[in-house]
Amino acid sequence: MITALLKSRIASSIAGLPIAVSLNDSLLAGHPQAKVELRAHKASTLATLAKPTLGSLARAYVEGDLDIIGSAPDIMSLGQAYCATDASAEAENRIQWRFWQHNLRRSRRDIHYHYDVSNEFYALWLDSQRIYSCAYYADGDETLEHAQQKKLAHICRKLRLKAGERFLDIGCGWGGLVFYAVEHFDVKAVGITLSENQYQHVQQVIQARGWQDRLEVRLMDYRTLSASETFDKIASVGMFEHVGRRHLREYFDKIYSLLKPGGLVLNHGITPVAVKSSGLGNGISEFIDDYVFPGGELNHISKVLAELSSSGLEPLDAENLRPHYGRTLWDWVSRLEFYADQAIALIGERRYRIWRIYMAGSAYAFDHNWLALFQVLAGKPDAQGKLDYPYNRSYVYA
Repeated sequence: MITALLKSRIASSIAGLPIAVSLNDSLLAGHPQAKVELRAHKASTLATLAKPTLGSLARAYVEGDLDIIGSAPDIMSLGQAYCATDASAEAENRIQWRFWQHNLRRSRRDIHYHYDVSNEFYALWLDSQRIYSCAYYADGDETLEHAQQKKLAHICRKLRLKAGERFLDIGCGWGGLVFYAVEHFDVKAVGITLSENQYQHVQQVIQARGWQDRLEVRLMDYRTLSASETFDKIASVGMFEHVGRRHLREYFDKIYSLLKPGGLVLNHGITPVAVKSSGLGNGISEFIDDYVFPGGELNHISKVLAELSSSGLEPLDAENLRPHYGRTLWDWVSRLEFYADQAIALIGERRYRIWRIYMAGSAYAFDHNWLALFQVLAGKPDAQGKLDYPYNRSYVYA
């Protein structure tokens, strides 16, 4: 039996908001023409709705206990108002030291969980090269496809790639960056990934294009790269979130050891806005860790720069692409929703819900300054402390 107290709390929580709450098609609170309907399928879910967090709502939605009807932007904006939260501020002291995470075995398992879902699933809503990282909307009117190509060009120009250079992409995904660098800058590239699906895809493209002497892909962890290998330029795009706070110094030390003197590295990764945070509050980070990115951990840009510098790398440029990632994620959500039937056929209703609510929530977080996306360019000075780098950045935007 539904208690009067639960109904009263729910009605109080949504007062003044265009939200309706129902149980088994019976309206409990709100207006039936509201922008967002929270449709519970069992009475026990009402306890969650009486005292909601963004994380608990996402869990109930993913597990099928709750349907959330409405547009993704409305769901996120009204969800934030319903929970009355600033997830960035609430997460400021959320630092979790999970000593068992980020070892080689655990990292491989975590990457497999997220990326080895289905290449066909990712192809539904990513661009044609399946680039799964923030795009670059240089003019603001680009399609997702064009914005991703501009991102690849932006990275390659920042790194000042030159023909014949050895280029390493740590966490190469489905190969978009290494393909672009080989084709447009004539480098000798190595891409590494822990995803079996990504590895097989890149191998197939290499064979189809006859690039065996120009591009190599390896199924491996960056920590196992031989110290005898060196590269002129290194990129790490969209994998930094998997490194872990305790392993930051190890990560940058490894990059330093792999980089030739005078070489450049670009690190592209999500950072929290709250200085002391390792993620988002209001149950969001716990939801992401359980359902989306096991082992994921964020580091404020100040921590990134400190650890990078401690490894001997010199920071040269830092660019915040926060608005670009919000736009990218909304494009992904729109495409995923458009292909919802095909997506559900490939991965099932539950996993479809995970990706839909996770990406919509992330888009909202970037739009509202809860999360940022930094590209940090750094170099390895030579023995005399010199680093050949231009006096201005005009070459990046030429």
